[in-house]
Amino acid sequence: MPHGLKRFQQSQQSHFVTFSCFRRRPNLAHPAACDLFLLCLENMRRRFGLCIYGYVVMPEHVHLLVSEPARLRLADALHFLKLSFSKRLHGRDASGAFWQKRYYDRNIRDGREFQEKLRYLHRNPVKRGLVKEAGEWRWSSYRHYALREMGVVKLESEWTARDREVNHGSMSPRIFLLPGWRPES
Repeated sequence: MPHGLKRFQQSQQSHFVTFSCFRRRPNLAHPAACDLFLLCLENMRRRFGLCIYGYVVMPEHVHLLVSEPARLRLADALHFLKLSFSKRLHGRDASGAFWQKRYYDRNIRDGREFQEKLRYLHRNPVKRGLVKEAGEWRWSSYRHYALREMGVVKLESEWTARDREVNHGSMSPRIFLLPGWRPES
């Protein structure tokens, strides 16, 4: 880790994480690569017992809004995700660099910041000119929030928390979503 960089993990806070393809190359520009990444993301979620609140897969980087893993560190979960994706994409030979080694991580301190980061990642494909509306981008959690669409990645959201409360009588304490919140495109 670079001198002076301090990560605040095991803080019981959510994290906004960004990591990039090697040298910001558009390694994720192909739909099949994005689809595979989502399968690996769901596998990481299950394996490390963390909540995924939001995500977007861009051609040369990824944004995640996640909780901390129930076991191990967030860094371990991200290492697993990047390595498992690279191996599945390239077979057993993952010798070529696919990802930058480091990642950006910001602890989310309150509901306002949570909403800001979720909106930011959902708007990213529109801002970059990849689509006209956020709902058109297949590799984002936006459609879950806007349309209650369930995808490959099991998200923790207001919808899933309410469903769990109805079915099991318990609400997740780790979510910052505000009642009545709707995503903005």
